[in-house]
Order: sequence, then structure tokens, then C-alpha cells
Amino acid sequence: MYKLHPFHLVDVSPWPLIAAISCFMLTTGTVMFMHLYKLGYLLFFLGLIMVILTIALWSRDIIREATFQGKHTSEVQKGLRIGMILFITSEVMFFVAFFWSFFHSSLAPSVELGAIWPPMGIEALNPWGVPLLNTIILLSSGATVTWAHHAIIGGNKLEATLGLTWTIALAILFTILQAFEYYEASFTIADGIYGTTFFMATGFHGLHVIIGTLFLSVALLRLVAGHFTMQHHFGFEAAAWYFHFVDVVWLFLFMSIYIWGS
Repeated sequence: MYKLHPFHLVDVSPWPLIAAISCFMLTTGTVMFMHLYKLGYLLFFLGLIMVILTIALWSRDIIREATFQGKHTSEVQKGLRIGMILFITSEVMFFVAFFWSFFHSSLAPSVELGAIWPPMGIEALNPWGVPLLNTIILLSSGATVTWAHHAIIGGNKLEATLGLTWTIALAILFTILQAFEYYEASFTIADGIYGTTFFMATGFHGLHVIIGTLFLSVALLRLVAGHFTMQHHFGFEAAAWYFHFVDVVWLFLFMSIYIWGS
């Protein structure tokens, strides 16, 4: 039927309901697993598998709408850009909570902490070792993803593929080094407020790096498959924006928790 507007009215979809049920199962399973309830781990893994499958199948439908059905017009893309900006804004506030907790505890350490920061008995990580190397790696990945973006705009598919591949490789290297850093740390998440704020902030950042890596990997597969053009490549832009956000958060983490906090 002919439309008198440029907007995409989505078809009836099962994915929002299935996503809600999957997230509920995952959350409930996580709580049960942590409290050692029977079958809690089973509910956790079932919810996790359902969440992953829902993301994959829902993304497949969106890619079809954008690439093959031509439903993502310029007006629709404007709405998607606004949605991505609002999503990243919500992620900023998510990390603000962690920084708030860190500075609340570190700027005025309580008597129970010995009135010093880091607390007595905590051996902080050397910021000029692995953290500095990871900073260089993430900044380099931000440069390579920007290289890929300009290559797409210029119609150079080979350079775009190379830039995106390098970005993913650097992101994976960052994750490996952070896991090594966690393994070598002399404190754990159970070591008071310092361990809690450190591992919650850096750990959730690491999770965002992993999510961004998957986001960029899907963009790379779509790039190789010829889904992106010089004018129509919002799927890549959204992944690049998200990864730049992850880069900026790491700079704040490095300066505050690693350098100032140590």
C-alpha cells in the first residue's frame, strides 16, 4: 500500500515480549545462582542463551528492513540517530554512578578505611604499566575506526575493511590485557570499597568493550557483504559512536581511578 509519509511503521514482532521474558529469566537466574539456589545456574544459562538469540534474530530483522526492504529512509535514520544519542547518554549516566561512588569514598575516606586512600593494606596497580598500554591501545582503536569511517564515506571498501579489522583486533587485545591485569591484581572485588569501586567501574567498562567489539564485528561482516554505501551506513556509525564513547570513559577511568586514585 502506498504511504504518504517517509516513516517506517514496524510490523508486529514477537521480539520485544521475548526479550522482556529473557531478561527477566536472566536476572532471576543470576540472583538465584549467586544465592546458591538449586537450578539457579540452569535458569541463568537459559536466560543468557535466550537473550543472545533474541538480540541476534531481532538484529537480523532490522538489517533486513534497512538493507533489503529499503525501510530506513532519511527520516527514519534521523530518528535512529536520536535514539542512539539518547542511549549513549543513558550509558554516560550509568558510569556517572560509578564515578560518584568512587569519589564519594576517596575524597573523604572514613575512619574505618584509615582516613587514607587507597585504604590500608591495598596495593594499588601501577598506572604506568598495563593501564597505560591499554590506554594507548584504545586510543589507537579510536583512530582506526575513524579511518574506517572516512574510508566508507569515500567509497574505499578495502581501507574500510582494514581499519575495522584493526579496530576489532585492538579491542580484543585490550580485553586480554585487562583480564591479565585482573589476574595479577593483589586485591579482589571483596576487598572493601576500593575493590568494589575498582572492579565495578573497570569491569563494566570491559563489558562495554566486549559489546562494542561484537557491534563492530557485525558491522565488519555487513561491510564485507556490501550492505553499506557512501550515503547509507548508519549501522556502522552507531557502532563507531558507541566505541568512541567507550574510549572516552576509559580516559576518565585511567585519570581518576588508576592515576589519581593510586
